[in-house]
Amino acid sequence: SARDLVPVLNFDEKERFDPSQFQESIVQGLNQTGTDLEAVAKFLDASGAKLDYRRYAETLFDILVAGGMLAPGGTLSDDMTCTEFCLFKAQEDMETMQAYAQVFNKLIRRYKYLEKGFEEEIKKLLLFLKGFTESERNKLAMLTGILLANGNISASILSSLFNENLVKEGVSPCFAVKLFKSWLSEKDINSVAASLRKVGMDNRLMELFPANKRSCEHFSKYFTDAGLKEISDFARNQQSIGARKELQKELEDLMSCGEPLKDIIAYVREEIKKNNISEQTMIGLIWSSVMSSVEWNKKEELVTEQAIKHLKQYSPLLKAFTSQGLSELTLLLKIQEYCYDNIHFMKAFQKIVVLLYKADVLSEEAILKWYNEAHQAKGKSVFLEQMKKFVEWLKNAEEGKHLVSVCH
Repeated sequence: SARDLVPVLNFDEKERFDPSQFQESIVQGLNQTGTDLEAVAKFLDASGAKLDYRRYAETLFDILVAGGMLAPGGTLSDDMTCTEFCLFKAQEDMETMQAYAQVFNKLIRRYKYLEKGFEEEIKKLLLFLKGFTESERNKLAMLTGILLANGNISASILSSLFNENLVKEGVSPCFAVKLFKSWLSEKDINSVAASLRKVGMDNRLMELFPANKRSCEHFSKYFTDAGLKEISDFARNQQSIGARKELQKELEDLMSCGEPLKDIIAYVREEIKKNNISEQTMIGLIWSSVMSSVEWNKKEELVTEQAIKHLKQYSPLLKAFTSQGLSELTLLLKIQEYCYDNIHFMKAFQKIVVLLYKADVLSEEAILKWYNEAHQAKGKSVFLEQMKKFVEWLKNAEEGKHLVSVCH
């Protein structure tokens, strides 16, 4: 009969298809190991061979963090046995949180397939923040900071903090402060920045605040007041990088459309005022835009001619933003870098510099300073060799001018 075909389930198999049995086993083990986290790690390591971690990953992580399975919103499901020995009931200090981070680290190193599920769990826990007490949130923030520092999870989990309800009630920035303090106690700001950039989180930190407070000033004040000036400086820097990228794109578009130079110059002046950008920074952006706004010939012998024609047209724009010696030097270094990075332009360097000298964009002082001491290492020997005759001519012209003035 059909009944005879149903296999008799032994305890282990039955347990595999029932989270309540799984929870019983884990809770029982944690109650026995107590606060000895070394013993907890050993217990979890051994249980992986007997219990189905793959299927019940979420249950397992819920219990380790909150003591039992979590219902949506972050409350504990009452119908099952819970344990007091979990992250939320532990002591609220960095040392204890580091020890917990080690428990998770060992578990995931041993059972590699839990890695993705663990990251999903952290994302979920962050969405449940409103359901947790302040102390539980603090511990979770510290733990998450340590896990990020150790590379156990990716910074993409931060996207949970941009949830509208958490942002609106101010839960997100408050949690982020604790998280970043913990992360920065383990790693420096450059390491944190690199992790954020890797997953495109570097430009999204403003989203921790509601739309009406999403300004650089508000962000900066909030994090500086909380003792995280490094984070507020990082966000400021990111914002100015973003503004510069947008500005360069806008300049390229204006050039491609053939806007009159006087209008482009007026636009740039406005932007310098509005975004507090230095002339040195601006001339770098203008140079990049000028060189990006055209399709270059692939043939080396033709590209020089094309570049001279193109730059002649835009020399008034370059001239308008090289009123300072430092801006001229910045431009020279940008030209050097460009000709080095774009191999077709290697031979064009000297001709470009001479053209800009004749157009009154570059002065002899700037060219001589570049030649004698301020050049970069990139392609140095090639470019200095190219410039040698012109520099000699400049020096003679200088002496000639000097003689004329002495005679008068």
